[in-house]
Amino acid sequence: MRLVYFSPLPWNSFSQRSHEFVEWFHSRGEEEILWIDPYPTRLPELNDFRRVKKTRLVSEIKSSSKDVPEWLTVLNPKSLPIEPLLGSGYINRLLWNDTQQKVNDFIEKDECLLCIAKPSELALQVLEKNPKVFSLYDAMDDFPAFYGGISKQAMARRERKVASKVSQLFVSSTMLAERFAIHQSKLTLVLNACAANLLPPVVNASKQGGKLVLGYVGTIGHWFDWALVFSIARTNPSVTIRLIGPVYVLPKEAMPTNIELLPACDHAIAIQAMQEFSIGLIPFKCTELTASVDPIKYYEYRALGLPIISSHFGEMALRGDLDGVFLVDNNSDLKNQIENVATFHFEKFDVQKFRIENSWHARFNKSGILAPV
Repeated sequence: MRLVYFSPLPWNSFSQRSHEFVEWFHSRGEEEILWIDPYPTRLPELNDFRRVKKTRLVSEIKSSSKDVPEWLTVLNPKSLPIEPLLGSGYINRLLWNDTQQKVNDFIEKDECLLCIAKPSELALQVLEKNPKVFSLYDAMDDFPAFYGGISKQAMARRERKVASKVSQLFVSSTMLAERFAIHQSKLTLVLNACAANLLPPVVNASKQGGKLVLGYVGTIGHWFDWALVFSIARTNPSVTIRLIGPVYVLPKEAMPTNIELLPACDHAIAIQAMQEFSIGLIPFKCTELTASVDPIKYYEYRALGLPIISSHFGEMALRGDLDGVFLVDNNSDLKNQIENVATFHFEKFDVQKFRIENSWHARFNKSGILAPV
């Protein structure tokens, strides 16, 4: 079987759920994969033209030329950034002729799976032209929540069309499962996972006795709860809070001295940095966007044996009863809570078991999208 994959992010970017899915698909002995990079699906905004680094603290590592394996072909559709407007599909279709021809030729050669991981007019056109091809929508985010105005409305309409037409529907969080409940007969909850094969060997996870480091690795955007982080820092002045990643939203007040901001780094270095943490931190605001999020950070922290402090958002809000997960907000007794978390540690066996059950391969194998091999 072959795979046509409409991706929400470019192939030449850090590996995420999309990369893991196509690599899992190929690892099962499946044949060629046609990966289609995303194009703009909203109208331009002013920030698109003035997105500059405001301070030397704001940095982002862009991936260099990511190797393209011989079994994968990457297409980069051209388009005008007008998709939310009525009739945009007809206008952009002129620019998509070459892409659509390549997709059609690819599909006609052999049995094929069509996977849409981000709704778009191009993906919808291909889906409608190939009604007999088995299709999958992998809803890994609340895509309309990323947008505003007519761009949001257009994405919501497009997503509803995709969800209604595909053969199978994956959702990456409980909130998304509730949103798509009307499609219950073809819906499967497929949570996120981690690249367990890239993690270092499991060691004794206890960090007691050393300096306490609360760590976060990831993008710091408008969903990042600076107020909660500041509260933790001020109530625990002897604790170091280490934040690693590109910063797009800086706090409006002076940074507590026990907060460290470090630049973005590649995945291998990030894993090394996490091994120096005592506690993993996931401080996200509770918003429409984060309500549907199952953070990969949770799986990486947990697979490294770290206890986790998180705000009450998305899938994390449902994990408060799990060992090693501690949910907090600005009304929590943050000093006492941090002291309690600092005494917690996982046994080596628990970490190994978590890795086995929460690897990407285990997750997709269990999804049932392909017959067992």
